[in-house]
Amino acid sequence: MAILTIPKRTFEKEIGKLDIEMQNKIAQFGTPVEELTKDEVQIEIFPNRPDLLSYHRFKRSFLAFLGKKIGLITYEINKPEKKYDVHIESSVKEVRPYTACAIVKGLRFNDEKIKEVMDLQEKLHLTMGRKRKKVAIGIYPLEKIKLPITFKAIEPDKIKFIPLDSKRELSGLEILQRNPAGKEYAHLLAGKARFPVFLDSENNVLSMPPIINSQISGRVIENTQDVFIECSGMEKSILNKCLNIIVTSLAEMGGKIYQMNLHYGKKETTPNLSTEKIKISLEKVNKVLGLELNEKELKRLIEMMGHGYDSKGGTAEVSAWRTDILHEIDIVEDVAIAYGYENFIPEIPDTSTIGEINSKEIVKKKISEILSGLGMNEVLNYHLTGKEDQMEKMNVQEKESFIEVEKSKTDYTILRKTLTPLLLRNLAENIDSEYPQEIFEIGKVFSNEVGTISEKESLAVALAPGNFTKIKQSLEYVFKSINLEISFKESENVLSHFIEGRTADVIMGEKVIGQVGEIHPKTLMNWKIKMPVSLFEIDLKKVLERQIQ
Repeated sequence: MAILTIPKRTFEKEIGKLDIEMQNKIAQFGTPVEELTKDEVQIEIFPNRPDLLSYHRFKRSFLAFLGKKIGLITYEINKPEKKYDVHIESSVKEVRPYTACAIVKGLRFNDEKIKEVMDLQEKLHLTMGRKRKKVAIGIYPLEKIKLPITFKAIEPDKIKFIPLDSKRELSGLEILQRNPAGKEYAHLLAGKARFPVFLDSENNVLSMPPIINSQISGRVIENTQDVFIECSGMEKSILNKCLNIIVTSLAEMGGKIYQMNLHYGKKETTPNLSTEKIKISLEKVNKVLGLELNEKELKRLIEMMGHGYDSKGGTAEVSAWRTDILHEIDIVEDVAIAYGYENFIPEIPDTSTIGEINSKEIVKKKISEILSGLGMNEVLNYHLTGKEDQMEKMNVQEKESFIEVEKSKTDYTILRKTLTPLLLRNLAENIDSEYPQEIFEIGKVFSNEVGTISEKESLAVALAPGNFTKIKQSLEYVFKSINLEISFKESENVLSHFIEGRTADVIMGEKVIGQVGEIHPKTLMNWKIKMPVSLFEIDLKKVLERQIQ
């Protein structure tokens, strides 16, 4: 959640009077008013709508919702001009491998607009950027930069520039040790032999992401008319969406968007504002929402949310900056918002039933309480993951059959087969947190057996630091607490991520239900985990069946 602060006079001049009716409309749009004073209005923006984090983008979308400027929002995008190039060197692969860049020209800044851009930058850092871990953003006055740009990684002591709001030159390490922003975000570059930098054609440092810009070339002022924008991070899809939000916000201020050529060996071009078409069924909309809309009404409601609609093809056309639209049901939700939740008539079901907790859920809850009682923290990971996490980092050599998602909009393209890689990812993402770290997850895993998708419940526990004895005792304690017996046998087929000789099969009755052991050093190295880790993962199907008999 983030707060968008808008001057009251600006809102009332460009959108409408902030009376009770308008405040209700803002709330119905899904962005409730947090506070209203004589000078400003504070609006709550939820994480699913980062495209509303700037006033100009909010204004454009909200005016459509009010029915004043409905339909698909489009922007002209200009091809790259001469020297509009960014060369990405392989040296950044281990620290911050990707970037998405653009140039926006013809801006007319004032104090209010500069503050809006800076607020948007910081809010995107906190939300989409996960405090700059996933995305770091730099915005620079183009007149102070000599194109083309180079993105590379350099030894920290060889990086020399004056950081923003400083007066003297510092090295990369000195910035982490002495500069306030450097101290705050130093953990993002901790342990790296090289730090990433953006350089212009004269080798002037523009910034050292994700830490800080240069004082000389990294400050936008009122006289700035043209800007260079870069987003750097770990996932191209997130960077592209973030860039789209920024450039369209600047376009709403009157700027003209220009693409840039990115050279990774092969050329890519950003930004890409191509729309996406999603099939939408009038019948399904009415069934899900309990309405009786006709085609004309559906078209208007979809267009009130800033989308286009083709009744012949039965498709909604979605803008590139709407990061929350992934599926037809997301369009249905937008239709509900445009229709107005206050207009839905509550109905009592024709039949009455008495609900009760599923017996399997009771057992899972009990197991969760037992592990929590041992001081462990429960985690909940996405069902979708990536092949690198499930295979390469787990030392899996043979090709496994995964259930893949068609047209995935992220790097998460497959359904997880086990929980183990997700727990190791949790540990890898928290290497700077205090130890011990003891976590567990109870959740579904998926497999593709002879063309049939099957799912089952798994339980996995990871201890860092941990050893075989400690993880085995944890597993024994869980089964003792639910009055079931298990035994252990040295594994003949040790999973590739475990250490041979320090791994055992977990047996209940006569069935092997999982493995327990210590994670192999090579696997830990793949995840950049510095602590020894012990882990078990078991199939809960037999456990749940025994408990509910």
